[in-house]
Order: sequence, then C-alpha cells, then structure tokens
Amino acid sequence: MPEVVLIVDDDPVQRRLLEAMVQRFGYQPMVAESGDEAVALLMGPDASRTDAVILDLVMPDLDGLGVLARMRESGLNIPVIVQTAHGGIDNVVSAMRAGAADFVVKPASAERLQVSLRNALAAKALTGELQRLKRKHNGTLTIADVITRSAAMQPVLKAAEKAAASIIPVLIEGQSGVGKELVARAIHGSSTRRAKPFVAVNCGALPENLVESILFGHEKGAFTGATEKHMGKFVEADGGTLFLDEVGELPGPAQVKLLRALQEGEIEPVGGHKPVKVDVRIISATNRDLIADVRTGRFREDLFYRLHVFPISVPPLRARRDDIPELARHFLTRFVAEENKRVRAISASAMALLSAYHWPGNVRQLENAIFRAVVLADGDEIGVNEFPQVTAQVSSDASSSEPLIEPSPAMVSSWPESESVRNAPILPAGHSLSLTDSRGEIRPLDDIERDAIRFAISHYRGQMSEVARRLRIGRSTLYRKLEGLGLDEDVEAQ
Repeated sequence: MPEVVLIVDDDPVQRRLLEAMVQRFGYQPMVAESGDEAVALLMGPDASRTDAVILDLVMPDLDGLGVLARMRESGLNIPVIVQTAHGGIDNVVSAMRAGAADFVVKPASAERLQVSLRNALAAKALTGELQRLKRKHNGTLTIADVITRSAAMQPVLKAAEKAAASIIPVLIEGQSGVGKELVARAIHGSSTRRAKPFVAVNCGALPENLVESILFGHEKGAFTGATEKHMGKFVEADGGTLFLDEVGELPGPAQVKLLRALQEGEIEPVGGHKPVKVDVRIISATNRDLIADVRTGRFREDLFYRLHVFPISVPPLRARRDDIPELARHFLTRFVAEENKRVRAISASAMALLSAYHWPGNVRQLENAIFRAVVLADGDEIGVNEFPQVTAQVSSDASSSEPLIEPSPAMVSSWPESESVRNAPILPAGHSLSLTDSRGEIRPLDDIERDAIRFAISHYRGQMSEVARRLRIGRSTLYRKLEGLGLDEDVEAQ
C-alpha cells in the first residue's frame, strides 16, 4: 500500500486541495479537521500507518505547535511538514525547534510540497534503516523492527511476542526467502537473552563430515587436521540463542547428538571424554515438510517433537501483498545509500507492477530486484523499465486464461494444495513413459523428467508431499524442478 500522509487543517478548502495533491503524488491521504483530532489519530491504532504529517500551524483550540509538543511527549518520530499563511522567521524557528522536518508557506506549490514530502520520507526511512542495522549488529533487533503492514503477518508477530517471553523451543516454518532468520533475530532481541550471543548456523551448508565438529566442537587431535581445540556453536551461543537454519538438512548422526543436547542440556565435543553443560535457547527453521520427512525416516521423530514445540509459520510474500510496497521502499533506502545513487522513489506504475507479481523467491527475490533496479536507474525515480524480468513475468501471467494459483508452502499443512491440483484426474494405471521419440531417437532427459513429474502429480492427485516422497526428492526441490522445467503453469492450470 502507498505511504500514508495525515493532513491536518481546519480550512475545508485547503484540506481538499492538499488531499488532491497528496493523491497525485502517489500517497494515501488521511484527513483531520483539528489539532485534537490529529492527536487522537496519531495516538490511536492508526498511528503505525501514518508515514508523514502536513500540519497547519494556526488552528483554533490545539494549534500546530501544540500538536508537535504532544507528538514529542509521546515519542512519535513521524516527520511533520508545517504550513502557515504567516511565513515569519519566528514561526519558522518555533516550528523547527518543536520538531518539524520542514516548513512551507501557504499556498504551497505542488512541486514544493512534493519535494518536501519526498525528502521527509526519505530521511525517515534512512534513519529507521540505520537504527535497524545497528540493532541487528548488536543482536537487539526487536519484533517492532519486522517490516510489515499485512494482516497475514499479525499472527506471526503475536506468536513471536509470546515466544520471546519464554525459552520454549521454536520452529519457524516457511518457504525460502520469507524472512525466517529475521523472525528468529526479533524473538532473540525481544527476549531476556538479548544481551547474550545470537549464533546462526545454516545446517544445509555444513560439510557432512564436519557437522558434529562445527556444532559441538572438538578436542585437539580428535581427527586429522584438528590441530587446535574448537569450542563449537553450542558453546559459542552459551547463555544466548542458537538458530539452526534449514534444520531438516542435518544428517542422521548429528540429529542424534542434537537430541541429546536438547534433552540433557549438555554436549560432548568430538574426541572429548566428558560432557559440557550449555545453556542455549534453540530456535530452528525449515523450508521442508518435516512431517513427511519423519514418515519416510529421513528425520528423527523424537527430535521433531523436541523442535516442534512452538511452531511459527511465516506466509509467502504473495500471501501478504500489502508488505510489498513497504519492503520495496525499505530496500530502496538501503541500496541507494550503499550505491551512492540519487534515486528518491519508486514510481506508482512500478510499485503497481511489483504488487502484481507473485514473487516465487519471496522477500529475498524482491530485495534482489530492487538492488538491480537501483543499479540500472539513471534518474531520481525508478520506473517500470528498471524491472524487465518482472514485467515479462507479469505480462505472461496476465495473458493466461487461467488465474494464477501458486503451489502451497512446503511445510505448512494449514496451507492446502489448490483445489484444481488436488482434483486432477488419475491417469490409467498402465500408463508408461516412452524413452524414444517418433523417429526412434532417445528423448532429451528434461523431456523425460517433465513427463514423469507431470504423471506423478496427476497420479497422486496433486498431493505434493506424496509426489516428492515417491520421486525421492525434497518438496522444495520438486517446486524448483516445476519452475525449471516450465511445469508450474501447467500445474496451476489443471
């Protein structure tokens, strides 16, 4: 959704003029007829939605300076642009000392007001981003730092708040790129352990022969190459939080030792002769269907129930489209500063394009798209031309006669498969796949694999967990193959 600008003016004609200008700039106007009404809005449930304020300085009852004083007392850091018909230097000084970001004289031109709003919003975004990066570096990122305005994320934030008040093991489920580590950091930063280390480990990136050493440490001489003692991630996170990302990728032996560490509160380094006590809060994350992995024996059932005590499911970006503009502006602010570019905004048409796209790579894909657009941009505004790949994909989706139906997330049973896929007809039991074409030549491997996956999806009525299990691949791998082989649209159209 666009940024919200609160217009505070007792003159109805002036309010309508400002409202029309704000809409033309691409923002969403919100109107208050008096200072008291503005304060009520800023202190109420809509406070978090307000991005900037255009405030008349001279009003009956509570005037503009009074509103600024109330905002300062309440700790509100919303940028305020003060406007008045009296442009004396004393008024300007008083307003700026009271916390105003800028000052315009009535009647302000559209160009002057637009520049003022852009600068105020850009300064607010940059300040917020710098503070957020500082808190992330210090391990004090809080739940309030999670950028969202979507109703679909509110259950996630509420669950995170409850998890932060406890030391209960948390399992964060969600597709790749939805922000599982951000939620984990927010839980840690909002907990009583925030002064202690937050240690993140990507279990899927650990070499299988070094998993136990990295997690639990090793003694000097425990194996070839162990020339020094290594404490391991558990000891490193002692007193704080250990985040096990992609925990479903852990090999069997490491799962056994992890289970013991959770049960006993102690670890045994490789080559060690006595256990080491550790006080670690475990937050794990996965993009796999761990229940299906338990059924196939790939993941230990007892470990699953140790980790799956307090599950939090993060929805994909396409299920929270209200977050797309907010996240896009957040990434724009960061990359503009990093790349030293003069880009100030994303055009309304480009923002509409981003909101229409289904983002299979979720927040990470959006972040990369904004980074690329900032590098490509030549002017002070990013337009549709800076998103050629997104434009092509949205156009392709729009030309389809079928509505876009995305595959359900791999790990959340509460996100069902689409009805059209589930009700796909079963092919005859005797159906076979030919390895040769009409000329007797061997068919390309991609064509054979495409037909095999298409048959499996139809045979198991679109139950993607079962399809992945029967094909002996991970469910996330199945979705990557669907996209890589061009089958995702075929599945959606069934």
